[in-house]
Amino acid sequence: MDPALFSAGNLFAGDSDSDDSADSAGDSAFVERDHEFHGMTLKIREFSFHQVNANLLWPGTCIFAEWLIKHSTLLSGRRILELGSGTGALTIFLRKTYDLDITTSDYDDEDIERNIHCNHRANDVSVSPHIRHTWGDKFPIECPDWDLIIASDILLYVKQYANLVKTLVFLLQTWKPKAVGVEDLSPDSSGTTDGVPHARHHLDLNLGEEMLNDRRNNVTNVPLFLPKPCFLMSWRRRIPKDDEDQFFHGCRAAGLCVADYGARVYCIYPRHEVE
Repeated sequence: MDPALFSAGNLFAGDSDSDDSADSAGDSAFVERDHEFHGMTLKIREFSFHQVNANLLWPGTCIFAEWLIKHSTLLSGRRILELGSGTGALTIFLRKTYDLDITTSDYDDEDIERNIHCNHRANDVSVSPHIRHTWGDKFPIECPDWDLIIASDILLYVKQYANLVKTLVFLLQTWKPKAVGVEDLSPDSSGTTDGVPHARHHLDLNLGEEMLNDRRNNVTNVPLFLPKPCFLMSWRRRIPKDDEDQFFHGCRAAGLCVADYGARVYCIYPRHEVE
């Protein structure tokens, strides 16, 4: 991956809470800050600089966390993989709030993994499983079984879009549903919580496709629905629209569908043949 030409951490140079101590595995210095997530304060250690910009907790992560709080029933019962975890802050927040099954993942770099684990411990959360994976490389797990992949603000490097799409295609198209019982196909007695349907099983494909199509066609009052599997991404960084469109075009060309959920949140899922 191309190294970053700048470090967002430099925006905070001179902060009184900076920590110039070096990590035991290298010469990278860190800063530690308190970050507010929906009324929860997390202590997050960030690299002052990292060559692939895994250094800083971007504001978009906190905004995505607020969106997930609003639509929290969509997370119920899902096995989640976070791509581009960076500091691990979003996973830590979701684990502390909902005790979810989440695996972190980022560039194949030992220092990133070590820092994510450090932040888990600093916030009294048991360390999440972590996968070191560089987009486009062979995925280290042959049969991935995460039915929900999440990420925020990971489209910074346009040159990496093809590699990211390659990884997404593998994760989404390799996933297989487990054996289904009747209870897996039925929502609770109300079917919704706060007007949002609970996550349904992959076999509810027709209903999910109708909902997603309605949202693409700007039909109002359509509840959110997350098919299994899918990639739910928040993208709030501002780059030229032609650049970010390359990612969505690449997804569609690779056989994936893209649904715009508004608020710069997108649901990307495999195109299925419905019998």
